[in-house]
Amino acid sequence: MDNIIEKTRELGKLIQQDARYKAYVAAREKNDNDPALQKMIGEFEEMRTELAAEMTKDDKDTEKLKQLDEDIKTLYGNIMGSELMMEFETAKAAMDTMLSQINTVITQCANGEDPDTCPVTTGCTGSCESCAGCH
Repeated sequence: MDNIIEKTRELGKLIQQDARYKAYVAAREKNDNDPALQKMIGEFEEMRTELAAEMTKDDKDTEKLKQLDEDIKTLYGNIMGSELMMEFETAKAAMDTMLSQINTVITQCANGEDPDTCPVTTGCTGSCESCAGCH
């Protein structure tokens, strides 16, 4: 087996042992298994489909479009404001930060940097709220 792939698999095992990974998986499973949240997500997807269908019509009902848009925004706010989703977003941000740091080190090493001293951070906090755009 290729030594790099073997070491990558070892890294994968370490990632799966990390508390950030475990928190992410637990939060995702809570979301997936919560009937109320899943119902809201289903309704959200139905409304988005209905909005897309209405937008493609030649004789668009502007009142219906406006109402669907408002309903979608409200439901999205309810979904993202739920305790489970906020927990998931926090866990996902921590996981994304870890993966970004790993990718940064690998990329720098592939560009000739010293693996023992190359910087880990990219300036990304992992939170899109404080971001001016992806790098």
